[in-house]
Amino acid sequence: MSPPLGPPLAPLALAFAQTGRSAIPWADAACDLARPLTLHGYRPASHRPENPVVIVQHGMLRNGDDYRDFWIPAAEKHGLLIVAPTYGKQAWPEAEHYNNGLVLDDLGQPRPAESWGYAIPQRVFQALREAGVTTREKAHLFGHSAGGQFGHRLLSTQPHGWLEAATIGNPGWYTLPTLDRTFPEGLGGIGLGEDALLALLAFPMTILAGDQDIETDGPSLPSQPTALAQGPHRFARAHNYLAAGQAEAARRGVACNWKLVPVAGVGHDGRAMSAICAALWFEGRLISAAEAGVSAEKVA
Repeated sequence: MSPPLGPPLAPLALAFAQTGRSAIPWADAACDLARPLTLHGYRPASHRPENPVVIVQHGMLRNGDDYRDFWIPAAEKHGLLIVAPTYGKQAWPEAEHYNNGLVLDDLGQPRPAESWGYAIPQRVFQALREAGVTTREKAHLFGHSAGGQFGHRLLSTQPHGWLEAATIGNPGWYTLPTLDRTFPEGLGGIGLGEDALLALLAFPMTILAGDQDIETDGPSLPSQPTALAQGPHRFARAHNYLAAGQAEAARRGVACNWKLVPVAGVGHDGRAMSAICAALWFEGRLISAAEAGVSAEKVA
């Protein structure tokens, strides 16, 4: 008998039966029971099981509670269920563990694919379905900064059938859509094939890029040679990633279904990007920096 993939479902159902914020311990046996997580959730009073579910991936500060809170205004407005799987600093201390998904072991060899950190959000969503918290067949996925790194690598390595939309915002650097470079610079050397690359290019991923996210020497900006080769700052690297996807698609004679949305007046701002993503998904419009909560001083 295979081990359970998470905690018992009854506490999950009970936590999300209540309105407001929640924080639920989560352990994923298929990944590593020694690396627990917390699911920071929010359920507005207007939420019904058929309403959308948004999975939110936090940044390098491992602040899933903050990112959950960034989505509360949209949750209240649109009746959304928000779940932010939080990869805490103690159990997931470095970029190799969170941003890079625990794909490689300490010797640099690929771990079994089902044990990658990128597989956890789908199992969380499946547990929500099994617990009766949601009847949705698919979820929305949003990740910002380190969560944007996590999000696009999830899309690069995992099945997409459980996702109805996915948006990444302001990653520090990207895993390029090529099998000719080893992970995490590319997708080579971890057991993926051409089918995974084609699925990635076909998926309608949205890349949000703040046009003020242009620092070139900040402490959180990846600065290794492979990252610097993608551009001097995050805004440039987003354009480089889209161009790489379009080039790989053209080589194969297929479409690259990604979309890059430049966001005027916004820098490296998880709160603003959350509001902008919510408006794109659930209102069909690109709101301004001011509507997203960016002050005039920040815009200037």
